Amino acid sequence: MDNEMKESLTTLLRAELSPVFEQLVGMNTRLDKLEIEQSQIKQAVLETNEIVKRLENVQEQQHRIIELLSARSIEQEAKLKKII
Repeated sequence: MDNEMKESLTTLLRAELSPVFEQLVGMNTRLDKLEIEQSQIKQAVLETNEIVKRLENVQEQQHRIIELLSARSIEQEAKLKKII
């Protein structure tokens, strides 16, 4: 009888815990997907940061060129006024 009770309890526990294990498997699957997506998002953010840094560098170069051209323009205007 003791053995029968153990088997009954084991069967009952397996039946009760089966949905819990299924939920855990489902949660692990979802977690794996989330980790992959998070990794992809991280990679996209890193790539975006690189692009932003390049754009900032280009913008700084353009700003320096504009300042240089502005100074040249002012200088040329002054020379033209002297000629006229």
